[in-house]
Amino acid sequence: MYSPIPGPESQALCDAIRSNIDAVAKLEEDYNRQRTAPDRIADAIADFSGSLKFVLVHVVIYGIWILMNLRVIPGRVFDPYPFVLLSMVVSVEAIFLATFVLIKQNRMSQRADHRAHLDLQVNLLAEREMTVVLQILQDISTRLGVAVPDREIRDLVEETSVETLASELRERLPE
Repeated sequence: MYSPIPGPESQALCDAIRSNIDAVAKLEEDYNRQRTAPDRIADAIADFSGSLKFVLVHVVIYGIWILMNLRVIPGRVFDPYPFVLLSMVVSVEAIFLATFVLIKQNRMSQRADHRAHLDLQVNLLAEREMTVVLQILQDISTRLGVAVPDREIRDLVEETSVETLASELRERLPE
């Protein structure tokens, strides 16, 4: 039955969750603190270039550019049709934007790799801890004379070889 008043068990869970959130937040803060000024600039440009504001600014600027050079709105013609200068500006802008996006993607990939390594370490530690717990439970069962007939449990008590698992995955998974 659901109880609206949290008991000591849920408080411990809340503390554990809060602790995990704090740990993740600290990792993110550390990562953000390590970014250099060029990294922050590249991120800001890449973030802005992926926004609706960026699209609207370009629609307005390029629209005015084209309309001025077609003499639809008053102003000095500086890039007559077929807008060679506009084509060059757009091309140079595309080169720089692609570079900034690639810089950000490379850093995001490195960050994802770091998180994957951390995740692997935590999973390996949890697997080792569970193996020890299962071994202790098996010892307790033996001392109490409780039969544990399930072969899967006996298999899980054995330490897992990461190298064997990795090798098996390489053999079975398609390229």
